[in-house]
Amino acid sequence: MSHGRHVTMLTEGTYPHVHGGVSTWCDQLVRGMPEVDFNVIALTGSGREPVTWELPRNVYRHTAVPLWGPPPPKARRTTLRGKAHRRFTEVYETFLLSLIDPGHGGPGHGGFSEALAELARLARAGKLAPALRSEPVLRLLMKVWTRPGLTTAAAEPTVHDALTATDLLEHALRPLSVRIPPDSVAHAVSSGLATLPALAAKRLDGVPFLLTEHGIYLRERYLGYRTAAQRWPVKALMLGFYRELNSEGYRQADLITPCNQYNRRWEERGGADSERIRTVYNGVDPHLFPEAGPEPEVPTLSWCGRIDPIKDLETLLRAYAFMRVELPALRLRLFGPVPAGCEEYKLRLEKLAAELGLADGITWEGPTSEVARAYAAGSVVMLSSISEGFPFSIIEAMSCGRTTVSTDVGGVREAVADTGLVVPPREPETMARATLALLRDDERRVELGRMARKRVVEKFTLHQSVDGFRHIYRELSGQPVLPVHPGDQWTQRLADPWYRELAADGSLW
Repeated sequence: MSHGRHVTMLTEGTYPHVHGGVSTWCDQLVRGMPEVDFNVIALTGSGREPVTWELPRNVYRHTAVPLWGPPPPKARRTTLRGKAHRRFTEVYETFLLSLIDPGHGGPGHGGFSEALAELARLARAGKLAPALRSEPVLRLLMKVWTRPGLTTAAAEPTVHDALTATDLLEHALRPLSVRIPPDSVAHAVSSGLATLPALAAKRLDGVPFLLTEHGIYLRERYLGYRTAAQRWPVKALMLGFYRELNSEGYRQADLITPCNQYNRRWEERGGADSERIRTVYNGVDPHLFPEAGPEPEVPTLSWCGRIDPIKDLETLLRAYAFMRVELPALRLRLFGPVPAGCEEYKLRLEKLAAELGLADGITWEGPTSEVARAYAAGSVVMLSSISEGFPFSIIEAMSCGRTTVSTDVGGVREAVADTGLVVPPREPETMARATLALLRDDERRVELGRMARKRVVEKFTLHQSVDGFRHIYRELSGQPVLPVHPGDQWTQRLADPWYRELAADGSLW
């Protein structure tokens, strides 16, 4: 925004360091509003991750904030003593009790919210990391963990557990030290750690806070910790932290913009005021995802995404094995990258495919720059995830005129409606039977594809999505909201040379 507030976009593990999904959405938003100045703060693993997106010129600053590695030099030099240390231990005890025993609320007043604000002040001064790693604080955690009646006490936590939990918490709380310009709108594009700088900025500097959810962050943390190596006391502490942080984000955000009604219901149950929730669906450019044309001559299933456990490709492979018994010629083409850390998962999938005797029918296509062609490569486009928000892979495939078979997670049912089939997650045989029914009915499959594209053009265009956030940014920055012109499709084509001409054409704000 060239006049008044600009936007600080807060991401975790996505834009601009990773492609696909939420990153695609972020890039659409930034490019769709060339008149808005963006400051991108990206929470990353090491801080050395490359920038994989070409950042447009309205991104005036990009900062990578590493969650791992050693703490910043300033934090390593600063310690708390005397009265300041005693005050910290009081605050930290309140904080720990809010995570482990939320019904108790901890000593003093304010629980998690007040404690988080105090921790933010310490983090900004570079004092939080050394304070957390001090021996008295470890003893305090052991004392809180072993209070009579708590489930963590029954699990008999060890000093090793305390060291592990403290290390995880110290890294998770590092974003509290990040400063957001006071004249910006803080836009966290997920719940969880990306909200920490926004919560601190709202509390300490009065910065407006916008929260967008795609997948349900808290649900995904619970799914992830099912297989984590830590013992129960550590898991209880960390899941308590994510639970309280999630609820605090819902309570404090000035506006919450879920990308589907499923997320909205989750947010309301999590404590969000329904008056502050505004659903804005993800959108695609129908010009970039045009009618795919004729189906492949050989019956083919297409899948497009990142190779990641959350996508549950084991279910897709098992469903494919079931279908191959009845349709031996059926092919499965898998398009997408293997993110860092998921290499072992890819090897497990390849081993499973070999065990099921599928290797001759599967093609691992790898990353593709021509995503529309990936959807066109299939007679039916598949989605087998155990968690999603409002998945681009589904609405993009629909825009291409391909029908889909998808798991019933997140906003998938809202996106698909009656233009494809939706099945329960983790049920490969059910998925297989639904897909076989479509493959055997050419007329129905083509008609569902036609209906799918019509639904996208009517409800889920990029123009509608970007314009929704344009108005929200203006509202939160205290500027007059521009009138809506339904026929104005100026954000539909975000490609050169059109984009350069628009960006050079002065400010709309």
